Amino acid sequence: MGQKKILIVDDDPDVRLSLNVRLKANHYDVYFAEDGVGGIAEARKHMPDLIILDLGLPAGDGFSVMERLQANNSLSMIPVIVVSGRDRNANRDRAIKAGAKAFLQKPVDNARILAVIRQVLGEKDDDTPAPVYDLGQRYPES
Repeated sequence: MGQKKILIVDDDPDVRLSLNVRLKANHYDVYFAEDGVGGIAEARKHMPDLIILDLGLPAGDGFSVMERLQANNSLSMIPVIVVSGRDRNANRDRAIKAGAKAFLQKPVDNARILAVIRQVLGEKDDDTPAPVYDLGQRYPES
């Protein structure tokens, strides 16, 4: 089986670059979109294993992207992790109801986002059970 494909939908080039470096270093194929319309188009084109989605996007915010994903039979099974700078209290429950598997508040540290990605993709590094995160729960201290 090939590398897992992850689509990053975020209008901030610094966020895209940072996530790209993290994900490629962990052997994921990475694709990008800068807005909601591009996110749907890239999802159709690449059929990623996971989408990392910002809420504050031009040309269709993250909620409209999730609505369009859920309405498309071939895209509705792709898990979505919302990574947003928007207020967690106001948006987490709405994102989960819209279909997100997790909501992470920006800025997100490397270990946390990688752990959540691996959990959502059903991966683990060794025989240690994968950590389980309550959506929005603080990352457990080591």
